[in-house]
Amino acid sequence: MQDMGIQVLFEGINFQRLLAGLMVSLNLALISMAFSIVLGIVLGMIMTVKNRLVRLICRIYLETVRIMPQLVLLFLVYFGAAKHFGVDISGEMAAVIVFTFWGTAEMGDLVRSALISIPKHQYESGYSLGMTKLQVYIRIILPQTFRRLLPSGVNLLTRMIKTTSLVVLIGVVEVVKVGKQIIDASRYENPKAALWIYGAIFFLYFAICFPISRLSAVLERRLKT
Repeated sequence: MQDMGIQVLFEGINFQRLLAGLMVSLNLALISMAFSIVLGIVLGMIMTVKNRLVRLICRIYLETVRIMPQLVLLFLVYFGAAKHFGVDISGEMAAVIVFTFWGTAEMGDLVRSALISIPKHQYESGYSLGMTKLQVYIRIILPQTFRRLLPSGVNLLTRMIKTTSLVVLIGVVEVVKVGKQIIDASRYENPKAALWIYGAIFFLYFAICFPISRLSAVLERRLKT
């Protein structure tokens, strides 16, 4: 067992430290997702307006987010803001800003797709009942939109959780950073520890993301029935 290096996982509080690092990743993802949902709903509604200039601006924003790697955005916000604008922000704050910026664009496009997929007669039925445009959106359109968004929204959450592993490169002490610290501290006593530490991190991510992914599949099947 000594030669295998697995015992490093259970030395002291190493495994508890990994779990604490995982919670940092989850907190970043959940906070960013919460902001993305709120802002994405607003953006999605804006993207359905008929004004060409507004739609062009939204399209540029969406394509910029999709083309630009999240790692580059993290560096721009964390290092660029600090150097050129004199803004001192933490790695966690930079991560939330970037993931919200990315998640809002993705969620906005999902909302837009859900809104335009709703038949026009749904709007007309509400208007024929004497409802205002706002009432039609709140009572008829948005409930159907949320239902159609659930599978895609859950899938976006899993992507965001996995992408939080990038924040290790801007100094955030999350699960990957904690794993590297444990490996570095036991490099001479347990030279094979990296396999077990990163393997444990893999299974921790799997234990979080797989149930969420299955939930997305179940929701999608139910919506089709």
